[in-house]
Amino acid sequence: MKNESGQALVEAAFSLPLMLALLLGVAELGKMIYCSIEVTNAARAATQYAAMNGGAFTTSGALDAAGMLNAAQGDSLNMGTHVGWATGFPPPSYSCTCSGTGTPSCNVAGSFPSGCTGSHLIITVTAYTQGTFTPDIHVVGLPTSYKLIGRSVQEVLQ
Repeated sequence: MKNESGQALVEAAFSLPLMLALLLGVAELGKMIYCSIEVTNAARAATQYAAMNGGAFTTSGALDAAGMLNAAQGDSLNMGTHVGWATGFPPPSYSCTCSGTGTPSCNVAGSFPSGCTGSHLIITVTAYTQGTFTPDIHVVGLPTSYKLIGRSVQEVLQ
């Protein structure tokens, strides 16, 4: 019994670094998941901006990408201007369909899309956003930063 007096202290000394590493790893994973949600919500904010503005078309017939990006960055408060359009993915785009019969004209330059007879025009806006997550704790062999991609598709009923 006399020789076992420091056993608990030795066990605690060996297990404490492992438990601390596990706790910090879980915290970093939680932050990464939160940032991923922020990037996806930013994409959703961009497409909602387009939906609330009738497709967010400019007079030249293109999407108001600058307004959509402002909405995305405004929604991702914790990542701010670190959120932008995703590289390697299509820029914000739209497509047109009819809820019933007809073939829509998706050319919006100078006029609004039309061509749906007896049905409603549906404009679908798609946006991909990107943000970078840099962990506070760097582990040898793992990347120093991670690219996070968000995607949102929103239908705009006309």
